[in-house]
Amino acid sequence: MAATYDFPSDLLAGQEELRQVQAELSVLLKRLPWSVEPLDGFSDDTGWRLVERPASPGWTDDEQAEVEKLRRREHELVVFVSTHRYWGELTGVDRVQARARLKHAHGAAASPGGTEPSS
Repeated sequence: MAATYDFPSDLLAGQEELRQVQAELSVLLKRLPWSVEPLDGFSDDTGWRLVERPASPGWTDDEQAEVEKLRRREHELVVFVSTHRYWGELTGVDRVQARARLKHAHGAAASPGGTEPSS
């Protein structure tokens, strides 16, 4: 039987916020033009497959700021989750399995009253 882990509420909240930030960043990046800077389109058929890109108007200053804000928050959350004091309580295989389990603990964010990572 698989082990169960009693993750602290702040760790669960941090992992859930990380998941949300990564999803928001992914949606944003898919919506934005392929190039940050304005560039002409191109077509290249010299490789093993055709590569084409339309002209890119580039990203606006607001779009660049939004991407930077999300990437900065993603980094803060990755550091928070990966260096949380909880991991010191586990060793070896247990630590690896707990980290994997945490990544799949969707919607298991803790009850109110726990401390959440600050923005």
